[in-house]
Amino acid sequence: MRETVRLTVERDVAVPMRDGTVLYADVYRPAAAGRYPVILLRTPYNKAFARIAYLQLDPMRAAARGYALVIQDTRGRYASGGEFYCFRAEADDGYDTVEWAAAAPWADGNVGMYGASYMGATQWLAALARPPHLRCLVPIVTASDYHEGWTYQGGAFSLGFNLSWTLSSLILPNLAHLALPSGEADRVRAALVEAVDRMCGPLGHLPLGELPLLRDRRLAPYYQDWLAHPDDDDYWRAWNIEARHGEVTVPALNVGGWYDIFLGGTLRNYLGMRARGGSPAARQSRLIVGPWVHSTLFPNVSGEVDFGVLSQGVALDLEGIMLRWFDHWLRDIDTGLLAEPPVKRFVMGENRWQDEADWPPPAMRPVAYYLHSGGRANSLAGDGRLGVDPPREEPPDHYLYDPRDPVPTRGGGLCCWPAAAPPGAYDQRPIEARPDVLLYSTPPLAEAIELAGPVTVRLWAASSAPDTDFTAKLVDVAPDGYARNLTDGIIRARYRAGTRVATPIEPGRVYEYAIDLWATSNVFPAGHRVRLEVSSSNFPRFDRNANTGRAFGTDAELRPALQTVCHDSARASHVVLPVVPRGGA
Repeated sequence: MRETVRLTVERDVAVPMRDGTVLYADVYRPAAAGRYPVILLRTPYNKAFARIAYLQLDPMRAAARGYALVIQDTRGRYASGGEFYCFRAEADDGYDTVEWAAAAPWADGNVGMYGASYMGATQWLAALARPPHLRCLVPIVTASDYHEGWTYQGGAFSLGFNLSWTLSSLILPNLAHLALPSGEADRVRAALVEAVDRMCGPLGHLPLGELPLLRDRRLAPYYQDWLAHPDDDDYWRAWNIEARHGEVTVPALNVGGWYDIFLGGTLRNYLGMRARGGSPAARQSRLIVGPWVHSTLFPNVSGEVDFGVLSQGVALDLEGIMLRWFDHWLRDIDTGLLAEPPVKRFVMGENRWQDEADWPPPAMRPVAYYLHSGGRANSLAGDGRLGVDPPREEPPDHYLYDPRDPVPTRGGGLCCWPAAAPPGAYDQRPIEARPDVLLYSTPPLAEAIELAGPVTVRLWAASSAPDTDFTAKLVDVAPDGYARNLTDGIIRARYRAGTRVATPIEPGRVYEYAIDLWATSNVFPAGHRVRLEVSSSNFPRFDRNANTGRAFGTDAELRPALQTVCHDSARASHVVLPVVPRGGA
């Protein structure tokens, strides 16, 4: 017989911060008198819209397990007081909220945190502040660094995410909190609705720093600051989680997706905590990665590809795994979770879950696959090849990158406006028909190959411009030609030596570029081909490099550039693939 659980819900509970600002939370707890461990979610997306939280953790299920669930609006959002500025107050406010929750009359002093995306950021930043009663985290589809892998990637501005997230998720739904004069508020709301409905207009606006809606610092002061700090400078330092994993003393159950926009950060958070976590408990962190996009639904369909019912978060009982995690760290119940392997990865291509002793899998071996061609690797009609034999003397490949006609984004790790740029897995053949996309493919495989781990491209290339971009994408090509994207990356030439300082390039000179494609977990069955795409744009996921070399965000002029990719004995461009021997041998 199913147990009946009575729940007490308290709305708009005041939580005072150290500076006198009052934030407000909703509390869901068992109706029975007692003291309970607390699970805390801090969100900028409206605590009253609890469906977002329910998709990750059902308060009824948590209460039946003996937990109190606290859902709080972050500073400057919805019911809470103060001014919202991305990341800035989350460490102090997180600390104060954890300690307030631990001291509540219905709490037993043990607090865990959970949440996805920005709600993952609120966890990590609170953990850096080390509130004494915080015991564990569950960061879901979130980043490890709010410069690299959130606002920028490889030095390129994550335009599609930054713009759509700011307009549709941060400003528009919270406009009433900004207390604009009524007539002006109506005008701003109308402009915002039009911008969101016609996202292609704002995405194409130049210069980037002069989009009218976002020049008004009352709406989103952080956005102009992001544009003003393209280098990884002191502005970003306090929010760099991965550089401070050693200061985090609580363990994290990291959850990510192979098609999530923050996949790289999810993996780096796991790796950093296992290696450098600030306590033995912190070094017990865990990792789960499914074939998911940036969503808390964790569905079986990613883009246009169905990965099978077993890939669903519901089928995995992700919520149950989270509760087992909380049971261990908040209630001191041995759930057996720590006796299980620390990594659970979904294997695309065979559509199954695989437990691992670590990430990358210990059996993984990096294998270089080299670029080859007769100098005409352009498009599906080209002669590009990919293989394990290093090149000898081969002519380079050339293409024209014209930022006025950029290579369009088709799937991948995207957020937050699917009408303009839908995320996930899609057939890449429309992209591969373009002459400004170089293709390098293996012959049909005689036997299956499994990849699981980081993917990096080493590219020797030249440009006629003083600055440009190079992109790369790993693709699984089926016998019928269907080309499913797996993972991709970008490097801005001025940041080839690192994102701390921009260094111009000399037009016509060949440089070595490292393009980080983050990672994948995929089996290429026999008969499939491994393919690498190389180009110079992925728009609107990333901003277009204007090829002028001018200061970032100031260009209204777009210039074409002639790009050269070398693959000879002295400059052997290649992709390093994480090959896992079949059968685990």
